[in-house]
Amino acid sequence: MIIRERPAAWRLFFVLRGSILHRIKWEVATTVTISLLVTLLHGRVFETKITLTPIPFSLIGLALAIFLGFRNSTTYDRWWEGRRLWGDLVIHARSLARMTISHVQPGESALQAVRVRRLIAFTHALRHSLRGTRDDDSARFLPADEAAIVAAAANPPDRILQLLSADLADAAARGQVAPMISASIEDELTALAGVQAGCERLHGTPLPFSYTLLLHRTAHLYCLLLPFGLVDTIGFSTPLVVGLISYTFFGLDTIGDEIEDPFALLPNSLPLDAISRRIEIDLRDALGETDLPEMLQPVDYCLL
Repeated sequence: MIIRERPAAWRLFFVLRGSILHRIKWEVATTVTISLLVTLLHGRVFETKITLTPIPFSLIGLALAIFLGFRNSTTYDRWWEGRRLWGDLVIHARSLARMTISHVQPGESALQAVRVRRLIAFTHALRHSLRGTRDDDSARFLPADEAAIVAAAANPPDRILQLLSADLADAAARGQVAPMISASIEDELTALAGVQAGCERLHGTPLPFSYTLLLHRTAHLYCLLLPFGLVDTIGFSTPLVVGLISYTFFGLDTIGDEIEDPFALLPNSLPLDAISRRIEIDLRDALGETDLPEMLQPVDYCLL
């Protein structure tokens, strides 16, 4: 996620880090180059004059802008729902750690640490599962036997929740936790399972491809043909106008692509590493540990 202050007005045109320009530069350059050629040739292709009026472009441009705005609104809703789910994860992890330390076998710090550190392992396992990256983090917070079980599981985050639930059931059977507290802890575990399922739903259900493809095609065809509709009206200003419109349409289209999957490793994706580190710090601090890691900071304005 890009973290930076809004630059001064005179610097807006020179900001590259955090801009979408680097991903659309070749598309914009192509449309500007074509518009330059069309302008120099006065709209002729092989001695044939291609005559287009601005009217159809006005109608198509309005419809395209509406559809792009709708798609960006939809993808932003997905991005915000992903952030809300990870915010819920922070809440439930802190609540479970508090109840575990205070109500389940109080005084047995070693066992309490194992239980709380499973929650940290769940957070890291969920992050790697959503991003499709190699999980080298969760095993550090699990006993060796449990780490092997989780590594071999088809769904590592869910397996960690099973371990937490089984441990809770064993503690309840031994009378080491009050029934009401046991029910509350199980509710929190169910809430974590809901967070995981919600994240998996977002990750595994992209926007319909045909809908996205239609917008991609329409935006590119519109910007490629636009010079023919403007050259007879605005002349040598055509490349400038086409460049601005291409930057806007291609930029909106690409931003929608970036935030469609909020858990990816793109500049505008959610900072799952930083949220995971926040949970790790809070839970280890609740255990009384002092060698806590530092919070992650943005690198080149990008927070992972």
